[in-house]
Amino acid sequence: MATRSGSAISAGWAAPQPCRPLTVRRRNLPRPPCYLSTTFPPCPGVCTSTSRKNGALPAAATEAETEGEVLLESPGHFRIYKCGKMDRLNEPTVSPAGLDEATGVTSRDVVLDADTGVSVRLYLPKLRDPSEKLPVLVYFHGGAFLIGSADDATYHSYVNSLAAAAGVLVVSADYRLAPEHPLPTAYDDCWAALQWAVAPSTQDEWISGHGDTARLFLAGDSAGANIVHEMLVRAAVNSHPRMEGAVLLHPWFSGSEAIEGEPPAVPMFNGMIWSYTCPGTVGRADDPRINPLALGASSLELLACERMLVCAAEKDVLARRIRAYYDGVAAGACQAPGAAAWFESEGEDHDFFLGKTDCESAKQLLDRVAAFIAEG
Repeated sequence: MATRSGSAISAGWAAPQPCRPLTVRRRNLPRPPCYLSTTFPPCPGVCTSTSRKNGALPAAATEAETEGEVLLESPGHFRIYKCGKMDRLNEPTVSPAGLDEATGVTSRDVVLDADTGVSVRLYLPKLRDPSEKLPVLVYFHGGAFLIGSADDATYHSYVNSLAAAAGVLVVSADYRLAPEHPLPTAYDDCWAALQWAVAPSTQDEWISGHGDTARLFLAGDSAGANIVHEMLVRAAVNSHPRMEGAVLLHPWFSGSEAIEGEPPAVPMFNGMIWSYTCPGTVGRADDPRINPLALGASSLELLACERMLVCAAEKDVLARRIRAYYDGVAAGACQAPGAAAWFESEGEDHDFFLGKTDCESAKQLLDRVAAFIAEG
């Protein structure tokens, strides 16, 4: 996703600061401008576009807001002002749950908390046998914690394809967004969705009748892949649940300083977005949730999954940090040989598979994810 300040375009949000020397293969990536301040103003966020689960905060009438001075913008997605206000520029098409004729997958929505509006969308692929038990995959959508939803047409289409190709029962979490609900709200909502999916008390007929929670997977893209990492950390701390596998698609990580070969502006922009979504965070962009390779972060050897697939795109400015994360996971002493797998899409950019679902690279990525799940 492209991000800009004023009229200068930069590349989207990025990834982690290593706690050990890591060798990262060089790629020719665009160099964004690096003239923005690295500190984000502490003004309250105000959104001019809200969803049913994201109520607007009270407006703060400031001179900066009146002048409408833009701090940074992701064209077509969001615009953040120096005063702290944010405009959501995307106008997503909402897809209702139901039968998807193209894939044969059926979906339906389940509200987990009527007060907060937090819900999940379940996806059940066509069954070969009515008694068949499928692996359960909990999916977290991306959007920098600022935009996106489980019922967005883009994600609905992708998850339908994922459920059909991998033969999994998908639980797609619809979490609350910043800045109306600053982090860790999104993490907490996703943790609640994960706990609901595996709880013995869950009486959902699809999960109890067709899901095998002993074969549990997590997956997500961009900020959703960041959420996957945080869920693995929380599951390790709580000793439950234990995931068979995790799929991180172009995960969004960052750090206070650029790593080898990374343009300095990349962590600068990402750090600003992180400070906006998680105000008052300790360590700022070296908070372990956005920089899992920072000093003091949880050991990557202890993540609560048996296998992991980390995916990147060659032209993504996140690619170097994603590779650094993968190298850290693969080096974990507790990992069995081959437990960490890497897949890179040549010639592609961040989250390309959502907008170009029929291109060969997107098909190859989907096939790799499906193969990873089947390997168990």
